[in-house]
Amino acid sequence: MTKKQYQNATGIFSTQLAIGSFAIGTLLLILQVLLHNETLIEIGLYYVIIAFIANLIMLLYLSFLLFTQLNHQEYYIIKILILLANIPIAFVYMRIVAETW
Repeated sequence: MTKKQYQNATGIFSTQLAIGSFAIGTLLLILQVLLHNETLIEIGLYYVIIAFIANLIMLLYLSFLLFTQLNHQEYYIIKILILLANIPIAFVYMRIVAETW
């Protein structure tokens, strides 16, 4: 496969997943801070679990590709780092919710 085909197959979706997870998490955080609703906390906890599982599956897939597609390692490392950037953000968001609750 060419580099362009790899980008279309994995990179675009993994980046969309990372950005989507960040956007939904941010929206839930803003709503919680503004509304102070217990239902939103429950929804947020379920969201964190679902997002964790989805991102973990993508991380495992990208890791597999990293070790099997040796000519595209730099590309997959960047995609993995983009995906992993959501972890500290999630912890900061959970701390904000805990302090405002």
